[in-house]
Amino acid sequence: MYGTFRETVATQLSEIEEAGLTKHERSIHGPQSSQIVADGAEVLNFCANNYLGLADHPALRDAAKLALDDWGYGLASVRFICGTQEQHLELERRVSQFLGTEATILFSSCFDANGGVFETLFTADDAIVSDELNHASIIDGIRLSKAQRFRYKNRDLADLRAQLTAARDAGARHTVIVTDGVFSMDGYIAPLREICDLADEFCALVFVDDSHAVGFVGEHGRGTPEFCGVADRVDIYTGTFGKALGGASGGYVSSHREIVDLLRQRARPYLFSNTLAPSIVAGTIAALDLLEQSDQLRAQLVANAALFRSLMTEAGFDLLPGEHPIVPVMFGDAALTARIADEMQRHGVYVTAFSFPVVPRGKARIRVQLSAAHTEDEIRRCVEAFSAAREAVA
Repeated sequence: MYGTFRETVATQLSEIEEAGLTKHERSIHGPQSSQIVADGAEVLNFCANNYLGLADHPALRDAAKLALDDWGYGLASVRFICGTQEQHLELERRVSQFLGTEATILFSSCFDANGGVFETLFTADDAIVSDELNHASIIDGIRLSKAQRFRYKNRDLADLRAQLTAARDAGARHTVIVTDGVFSMDGYIAPLREICDLADEFCALVFVDDSHAVGFVGEHGRGTPEFCGVADRVDIYTGTFGKALGGASGGYVSSHREIVDLLRQRARPYLFSNTLAPSIVAGTIAALDLLEQSDQLRAQLVANAALFRSLMTEAGFDLLPGEHPIVPVMFGDAALTARIADEMQRHGVYVTAFSFPVVPRGKARIRVQLSAAHTEDEIRRCVEAFSAAREAVA
């Protein structure tokens, strides 16, 4: 039986390879850090989501080790059966306190959090108005809902107004505006103040996936709603612990208490997936402790991103504007971008090329991601590698 299906799958793989879109996973030896060993060579790492450099922080490692002794390796169950420990409840309290929300519910990933929200909360009588560049987990989550779907152009407030009008005219009972806080391929921050103003005008809810912001964007690292001054106007937050908050895994929905209570009763990824491992919970609490004790890591990340942008601009590279530590270096041509990324690894810098269909045609780029763990010397070496690679493949 497998023979015919095997041919179909093999054909698809060949087409991906011929299009130059095969994703090759490089082997990393040792922990995630600013310097790693990839494919047997020591390189500078400029493509991880390790924004605050906490993925190998000793405080998180120590907390995780202690948790193995105190809480065990795993819960072997879902939450409502026997998969809840006091520290899971404590992490939920801490996230709510950090974000300023009423309640929080943990998921095994933010992908699962986004997969559980829309089907639970919105029916065929409701409308979901979503930014066209929202993360795949949001797109997939919306597909699970029977709600009416409307899509607006990325950060385009005029089109958002038009789609909200269309949802109202379609007789939607409830409407929710859905957006990433930060769009990960561009590093652009959503215009949340203006989005909230439109939400007020159209009596809509506001949903923000803040995975690429929580922990380091905003005065206290509470994300794009804090950065935009609308933290008290966002109804539903989702986010991850797999980026700035330790880089392991796990996600959450943080919201009004009634919303969280309903998700506990009906969100399928919550009801049918094991809860977070105890060591991850303990490490994440340790990450929140560090953030609340000092602004040093956030300040270092801001300084590193500004330095990199300045040096790359001086060197004549085309960068998308912004202030986020996601810094897209634009080359346009997909093949050229891939060659530059390969050449940079030969110069000791690990980066990844992105091209269609991940980004629009003609917008191929290398997405650099700064970390608080990067030193000034490492940033300068990265810029030098970009220049050398550009010269080598020109």
